[in-house]
Amino acid sequence: MIVAVDKTNVYAAAEVHSASWRESHRSFCAPDFIARHTPEHQREYIGKKMRSGSRFYMLVDGGPVGIVSVTGDLIEDLYVLPEKQGMGYGTELLRFAVEKCRGIPTLWILENNERAARFYRRKGFVETGRIKAVADGINEIEFKLE
Repeated sequence: MIVAVDKTNVYAAAEVHSASWRESHRSFCAPDFIARHTPEHQREYIGKKMRSGSRFYMLVDGGPVGIVSVTGDLIEDLYVLPEKQGMGYGTELLRFAVEKCRGIPTLWILENNERAARFYRRKGFVETGRIKAVADGINEIEFKLE
């Protein structure tokens, strides 16, 4: 079941975001940067994005499993708990997010996140050629659904 994130469940969403983000970024981010992404930090991040118009959703299957956010046609923050990956939850969240988009769904991923790139390509997304710098020589690349 996918539910909207609100003040009653935002901390559960932040716990999913924190655990998943830390694992997915561990191989290319400094340990002190990883350590800062606590559930409390991610709760602030989610709250700020929600106040700016992003809609967050959480997949629940016996407990929180994954999250995703949608802002217009932009899909962001798709994270599934590390121990729940490879079970179809990411696909379910992406399908849900695509349906929430008003036009052509787009997303950005870190250029060195090959696992995410493979996942999105398998789901019909293609690189647009747009690139934006994030920090320390790391770029994000844009994908859109064809």
